[in-house]
Amino acid sequence: MVRWLLVAALGAGPVMAQNWKMRDGDVLFDQAGLQARLSGQTLVFFDDGKSVYEADGKYNYTYGGGGIWYGYWKAAADSKVCVTFVTGVERCDRIVENGGRLVVLTENGERFPVRP
Repeated sequence: MVRWLLVAALGAGPVMAQNWKMRDGDVLFDQAGLQARLSGQTLVFFDDGKSVYEADGKYNYTYGGGGIWYGYWKAAADSKVCVTFVTGVERCDRIVENGGRLVVLTENGERFPVRP
């Protein structure tokens, strides 16, 4: 599912309606807090996809079945993280914490919990 989301987002471009669909218990990070939380971390999703947020700003997403997208990430205000891929396409997601678990929210309202 994350694979489809990535392909759809790459085709849609950076200007999408922001319908984050926040839920009760979602806690936002400020920019510094999100930077600290993601820097040097790998987020693993339930489809085995992996988002790697290197401390130097490099980013890569590996599909559960293989294939990698490369880019650069930057934490922004309101718990948003934006990635500019080497293709020049940018996408922004919102990362929240809910019940001790990170959850990636997409601009079109999808939610992807991160495995513990």
